[in-house]
Amino acid sequence: MNSAARIERAGSQPYRVKLSIALLLVLHSMSVIAALERVSDFALLDAQGEFHQLSRYKHRDALVLLTYDPVCSTSEEIQRFASAQAAFAEANISFGLLDTSGATRTELSALSGSLPTTLPLLQDGPRLVASLLGASKVGEVFVLNPDRLNLFYRGNSGDALTDVLKNIGTSPPADTVVTEVSGCALAISRSAKTPDYVTDVAPIIKDNCTECHRRGGVGPFAMDSYIMLLGWSPMIREVVLNKRMPPAQVDPEYGYSKMARYLTDEEIETLVTWIDARAPRGNGAEDPLETHAAQLAATNKFEWQLGEPDRIVVGPSNAIPSTGVMDYIYEDVALDFDGDRWLRAIETRPGDESVLHHLMVFVTAPNEDFWGEERELPVVSRRFVEGYAPGPHRLIEFDEGTGVLIPQGHKLSLQFHYVTNGQSTVDTTELGLYFAESGDSIVERRALAVGARFELPAEVADFPLTAETEIENDIIVTGVRARMSYRGKKMRFVSVDPDGDERILFSVPAYNYGWQPHYVFDEPVAIAAGSRLRVEGALDNSLSNPTNPDSSRTVAWGLESWDEMFTGYFTYYETGATPNSSAYFAND
Repeated sequence: MNSAARIERAGSQPYRVKLSIALLLVLHSMSVIAALERVSDFALLDAQGEFHQLSRYKHRDALVLLTYDPVCSTSEEIQRFASAQAAFAEANISFGLLDTSGATRTELSALSGSLPTTLPLLQDGPRLVASLLGASKVGEVFVLNPDRLNLFYRGNSGDALTDVLKNIGTSPPADTVVTEVSGCALAISRSAKTPDYVTDVAPIIKDNCTECHRRGGVGPFAMDSYIMLLGWSPMIREVVLNKRMPPAQVDPEYGYSKMARYLTDEEIETLVTWIDARAPRGNGAEDPLETHAAQLAATNKFEWQLGEPDRIVVGPSNAIPSTGVMDYIYEDVALDFDGDRWLRAIETRPGDESVLHHLMVFVTAPNEDFWGEERELPVVSRRFVEGYAPGPHRLIEFDEGTGVLIPQGHKLSLQFHYVTNGQSTVDTTELGLYFAESGDSIVERRALAVGARFELPAEVADFPLTAETEIENDIIVTGVRARMSYRGKKMRFVSVDPDGDERILFSVPAYNYGWQPHYVFDEPVAIAAGSRLRVEGALDNSLSNPTNPDSSRTVAWGLESWDEMFTGYFTYYETGATPNSSAYFAND
């Protein structure tokens, strides 16, 4: 053996020892992490309609939940849990109750009156969250880690829980701490029969998902067969449980709009139960999703639903790159009308619907941009035409006898939001305009923008905001739209009548900057003169907000995406307005 070889061997031994030690340390750290039980992300509404998502508590060290049932839970048990909450009021920990009774929202609201007001009562109708946590008893406590989606503790509310909570900010447990629980057995009412793909699962997907998740659609993948559904089933389970999908969800307790996507508790339970059973194909010979996809492909030719429009407005040609995140694009389209026009309907024809995520259209004066008087005024009445979002509602017909006035010399101002899909493309969207006949009696349809001015502090998970205005005349509210930017959290639309009685018209408990539909009400709402219209909600400038670019930055009010805003739009028309004339609100 030469000297070079002897030197190599002599030098390799310490290196191997060091490498072995390093590997042991890595494996040990991995085992510590793996020792904590994993949990799925989930989201629930509470008895007051507030949104709670486990991963949106990342700014907290823990979320502590107690399984609750009014038939079995005792006042002593609830008080002991509330006392634990009080004892750790200065700690970075949140507490709540997980209802396992299957109670309705109305029933939960009645129950919450007898509970400590500091404990939100989360509605787990089909007990899906209780099931994924592995709950077995009423009165069982779960200490959840929102950052890594795992479980610090499961068990009773005794000394072991106190010890875990005392140390959770500095030295959280390396293994899930488990203690015995006494109490009523928790029956998880999951059906023993696995849902059938053909008769149970495919219809839910077809009715709620395939409008976007199809070939050429804006969804990132097509749900056009059992195989595709099987491949994406883990993600489907995740986004259904944490309510990311279907998008544009609202609180079904307040108002109703076809522009919102709704899945019932029963539909969610069917999908999750089927996926948890490893998504069996079943015995049906025909694949309903393949059949539906073939039907869509055969009828994919675009046709104007009301026939040839009176005017087709061709938008700009916008180049969309293959990857990246695009900021909004603002464009004006000049009109050469001879005289005024009253618009009674509009239909949007996307140039490339796989990338057009939404489009907003206003009528603006020659010297205005898309934002018009909103740049200067927190409350202003504007000529809002409509919004487009992926889905079946490309055509919007205004209420009979109402329309949007386009004065001579005015233009259309458009806001485009695009998403990239891996292929560069060009979108040239068309708008089909349908005008009222000459001599028709038309009342003007407008949008009342009600907004707040503020400065948003850094590292604040819940920054409450409210804005309101008084209306001078009787009106009919036909729809609403929430508008915030990346730090938007929630918004409610409220009317307060002259006697002070409040009514929640609509609620968006989990705002998403990527989805800003105009929610046209199925049933318009009459509002009396002298009432006040209010928007109330909050912004989230914390690390728990998944869309937040930088939670360490104080954000000024502004209309650009790098700023922040808080504006609710009420679409309306006056019931006593003189037909074929322009009606305005006084600007507050």
